[in-house]
Amino acid sequence: MTILSTILDYIVWSPNPAVIPSFERLRWYSLLFALGFIISQQFMFYFFRKEGQDEKLVDRLTVYMVLATIIGARLGHVLFYEPEKYLSNPIDILKVWEGGLASHGAAIAILFALYLYARKVPTQSYLWVVDRIVIVTAMTGALIRLGNLMNSEIGGMPTGSDSGFVYARDTEEILQTLKIPVAEVNAYKPEDRAQELTGNGIVPVNFEIKIEKGGYAEDDLRRAIETDVKYVLTRFNSSQKYLSESPETPLNFDLKDEGEQYVATIRTFGVARYPTQIYESISYFVIFLVLLGLWSKYKSRLPDGLLLGMFLVSVFGMRFVWEYLKENQVEFEEGMSLNMGQWLSIPLVAVGLVLIILALKKGFKKELPQGTGS
Repeated sequence: MTILSTILDYIVWSPNPAVIPSFERLRWYSLLFALGFIISQQFMFYFFRKEGQDEKLVDRLTVYMVLATIIGARLGHVLFYEPEKYLSNPIDILKVWEGGLASHGAAIAILFALYLYARKVPTQSYLWVVDRIVIVTAMTGALIRLGNLMNSEIGGMPTGSDSGFVYARDTEEILQTLKIPVAEVNAYKPEDRAQELTGNGIVPVNFEIKIEKGGYAEDDLRRAIETDVKYVLTRFNSSQKYLSESPETPLNFDLKDEGEQYVATIRTFGVARYPTQIYESISYFVIFLVLLGLWSKYKSRLPDGLLLGMFLVSVFGMRFVWEYLKENQVEFEEGMSLNMGQWLSIPLVAVGLVLIILALKKGFKKELPQGTGS
């Protein structure tokens, strides 16, 4: 029995990563990423106001945070995961839109950027600033993981059961590039194939392909589907990873003439995987609520470094755990006992534990008069 087995049946997951399908440039990932910073800024205004700090400093702080997050996350991926690829083609480092961001790199860059910020603000100590920033960082991390989910990326390993997510978006996009005049492709969970479930994590998936008339006679179209669609379902890296179509058997499909177009229904199988993006997102949101609750209760009485320590231990501790359910991001991780994400999490958790111990030794501060800065 897996984590999911008592919660939900399998889901064929293939959302359009674009918020508006006709406008591909606006993507859910970008929207949620930006929304995280917008909401975070409003929280920081609230924190500064409640603790008697100058709210105008939030705009400066936001600039430091945005630049540190983007630059740090990108360089973190380049240096930790694919140094040879990017250092041999440095211009590719700038192609952030192609993917490749690492939360560990962002964490390190943010800590450094906040040091630079705090040096110029005498009314705020470094740890005071970081303790407030980590609250909203946890919330932003939850939104970013939802963006990963909408992109069908950073998914989990096979569940080995009939529960999980089948990621079908990549295959949908490849099928839309066939030589036959494809108008639309939709992957879905076929309710009439429940008897084919065997409990091994290989689950029924149908692809409905709408094909415009005019270019092919029906017999020619059938032959094209038998060869071209079969090739897509068995030979591409994404289909080999997320689907389980046997290369040895004939393609199982129906082709119907529906007047203005043909509709091909392809019957295949997918691999049910853990939706680790959801697990991480929920974890980060819970951490956000806990940190926010502590700040709401104690505010300026909090010992410096306590929230930062709790953030590092909880976020990267959970990251370490969820990595056991995630697929490796790069090839060199295949032979490692712990993957790169786990190795990078260990020192951050250790630093967090030290900060918590030191903060608790200092104890909570005395109540400050209303309007007094930290």
